[in-house]
Amino acid sequence: MNITPYLHFKDNCEEAFAFYEKALGGQIIMTSRFKDMPPPPEGAANNEGCGPSPEEIKAMGEKIMHIRLQVGDAILMGSDTPPVFKHSGKVEGCTIALGFDTPAEAEKVFAALSEKGTVTMPIGETFWAERFGMLDDAFGVSWMVNGGEKKGP
Repeated sequence: MNITPYLHFKDNCEEAFAFYEKALGGQIIMTSRFKDMPPPPEGAANNEGCGPSPEEIKAMGEKIMHIRLQVGDAILMGSDTPPVFKHSGKVEGCTIALGFDTPAEAEKVFAALSEKGTVTMPIGETFWAERFGMLDDAFGVSWMVNGGEKKGP
């Protein structure tokens, strides 16, 4: 089984994923835009609040319907949120945890992700890791960064 975080943004998904591609050292391997969605099958029932209307889909045009970033064996996915789904502009109630073999790797990614963001716990030594820190990035996504796990007694 794979568990893959899927992030929703308020009109800035493409900018966020370009940032993540650089900060995490990954590669965007798929981008789909709302304008590229095929029309619903003829006779399909209206979603009635369960999804974006054809007008909303058309208005979203260049916005990201789906994007996929690959970083090593890990995948991070996301999209812009259609107006029918209310979005505050901040990802809430979830934190993405990253684990690195070395403190240097953790420090590098922490510095990149915290650029223009808010550090909620500076990266430093803890009882479980040589480096650990927490931050909210410039796009409202929360991250925990671990590096150099300490071995138990």
